[in-house]
Amino acid sequence: MTTTYDILETRSPDAREAALMAALPGQVAYAQRQAPAFARILDGVDATQVVDRAALAKLPVTRKSELQALQQAARAEGGSVFGGFSALGFGAAMPRVFASPGPIYEPEGTGRDYWRMARAIFAAGFRPGELIHNSFSYHFVPAGSMMETGAHALGCTVFPGGTGQTEQQVQAMRELQPAGYIGTPSFLKIILEKAAEMGVTIPSVTKAMFGGEAFPPSLRDWFSDRGVDGYQCYATADLGLIAYETTAREGLVLDEGVVVEIVRPGTGDPVAEGEVGEVVVTTLSAGYPLVRFGTGDLSAVLAGPCPTGRTNTRIKGWMGRADQTTKVRGMFVHPKQVDAIAKRFPEVGRVRLVVSGEMANDAMTLLVEVAGQPDGLAGRVGEAIRDVTKLRGDVQLVVPGALPNDGKVIEDARSYR
Repeated sequence: MTTTYDILETRSPDAREAALMAALPGQVAYAQRQAPAFARILDGVDATQVVDRAALAKLPVTRKSELQALQQAARAEGGSVFGGFSALGFGAAMPRVFASPGPIYEPEGTGRDYWRMARAIFAAGFRPGELIHNSFSYHFVPAGSMMETGAHALGCTVFPGGTGQTEQQVQAMRELQPAGYIGTPSFLKIILEKAAEMGVTIPSVTKAMFGGEAFPPSLRDWFSDRGVDGYQCYATADLGLIAYETTAREGLVLDEGVVVEIVRPGTGDPVAEGEVGEVVVTTLSAGYPLVRFGTGDLSAVLAGPCPTGRTNTRIKGWMGRADQTTKVRGMFVHPKQVDAIAKRFPEVGRVRLVVSGEMANDAMTLLVEVAGQPDGLAGRVGEAIRDVTKLRGDVQLVVPGALPNDGKVIEDARSYR
């Protein structure tokens, strides 16, 4: 019995890395040539030299939080609705365009499994010839289409249930008897509770793939008690599939079609394995060639391979948001400013800016990991805080390893009562 979607999942890590790095120069050159936004962002970059992760890490990060403003600015100037990030234009090559909250507009290209979702659907237990009840939205956002095209690529039939109309969802499940469900975990919970209220059983639904929301162990157990084996995937409207859960339930395995880095929030600097940071993705997609796209999500690499035999890197899953920008005494303080302060002092390790006090009476303390108590360091760091942020802040030196490994660069500990 086949336990993986294809042979790519079990190739040696060295072979995978070689293939991904071999694809990088062409993808960077393609983005420069076909996407005007990347022609500007990567101006002066020699794509032929982007042959490893060290070279990739030197390229700028374009963050999702910036994408809306870039798209709006381009439209205001009469330019592309996609802000110059799409390599496709309206027509046969782009059958659909979507709008995520913001709005941020995303193109959908052609080709089998454009969003690369079939791999995650397979890992969740679905097989060719089955019927899937898809309750992701089919309007505005791409989620419904992402899952449907992946299911079709796997060889499954899809019922486009979409959202809402809970009683009709129950009726469709009872009569069509799908093998499983794809959608948010909260909506399947609502459907199953409604079915119980109606006195209806839907025993055919024994598996599910979830996305769009957190899927804690307590909810996983709730479904398991009702005969549903649920797994989660990590995908975005910009990038498609990034990672997916397997039967091992030990983190999420990275997709085979993306290059993923974990960087220090507010920077483009990769962190050490196991350290929490922002998920930055370079997609090998031809239609939407995003290079070093910062998702704004926090995660960390898990050591070792997946027990299922899949050899790709694993991440811990979603661990919060990386954009920790906060306002102190009427002025915004950004993670990249905290990083700029730390980089002035080579002897300094990790840092964390803690904002405390009450509203209108803010206090900033920069916690600095450093070996020993270097003479005068606290004073010099304090001067750097004023120089970079234009605000005064205290400095507290702590031993290496004292700060939590949670990806936080700025901690807002103020009282809002």
